[in-house]
Amino acid sequence: MNYSAIRTCDVANGPGVRVSLFVSGCTHRCKGCFNPDTWDFAAGEPWTDAVQEKVLASCAPDWIQGLSLLGGEPFEPQNQRALLPFLREFRKRFPGKNVWAWTGCVYERDLLAESPWRCEATDEMLSLIDTLVDGPFVETLKDITLVFRGSSNQRILSLARGAGF
Repeated sequence: MNYSAIRTCDVANGPGVRVSLFVSGCTHRCKGCFNPDTWDFAAGEPWTDAVQEKVLASCAPDWIQGLSLLGGEPFEPQNQRALLPFLREFRKRFPGKNVWAWTGCVYERDLLAESPWRCEATDEMLSLIDTLVDGPFVETLKDITLVFRGSSNQRILSLARGAGF
């Protein structure tokens, strides 16, 4: 997996101050996407053990509320396989912090049922995420008044108790 950006003090992608990881690779290719530079799986830099450790260390301060996963597409199967061990370690080190993830997938249709995005890592990855913002960005439904979403078809789903904002 490659990543395109890491923000260690992000207040735009989830509640509170967060660490945000933008992964590379997305086959959704939504028209009007705010981050088309992340569509290419080869964009950015390789995700290594050293980078993972840097991100985890960035999550340690008490004032960091949690981790946000964006893209690209975190639920591309090759990204899931790389993110799953990272999320396990995040949960082990920071049980009191939350995880938000954004996906162009629709939760019930693409992540819970057979689809190109579902793989052996999907169920466990979902179990480690507190809040999922799902659905493709639809340019004709763009609404800048929405909190943590770009278009009105996207949903904020609480996957874990107490995960809301």
